[in-house]
Amino acid sequence: MRNGNRRGFTLVELLVVLSILALLLSLAVPRYFSGVLRAKEQALKQQLTTTRKALDEYYADQGQYPDTLQELVDKHYLDKLPWDPIAERNDVWVITPPELPAVGAVYSVHSSATGQAADGSAYTDW
Repeated sequence: MRNGNRRGFTLVELLVVLSILALLLSLAVPRYFSGVLRAKEQALKQQLTTTRKALDEYYADQGQYPDTLQELVDKHYLDKLPWDPIAERNDVWVITPPELPAVGAVYSVHSSATGQAADGSAYTDW
């Protein structure tokens, strides 16, 4: 090392690089997580729209609403039970029955997820 052929980085250079990386990550990570949440909210809206449309089609064909969501799958109105991306389950939907119970049990569905969406509305209100 007497010849001046030193290799490697100094501690100061490493600290500068690490602080720049930390700054970049502190800007990127919050945007990533808010993007993931927006995608989950859009997926939830799409699941609700698809399921409600299947309920309407079932009623138009059968003259009554189904007794369970599984009935929509069994009669091929849906491929599978809808997935709630916020609650991360497919068996926790809040089911709204029709006003006349003689015409089935599932009039509409809502998410059971707690909390509020990015627009300030509650997930259960969708």
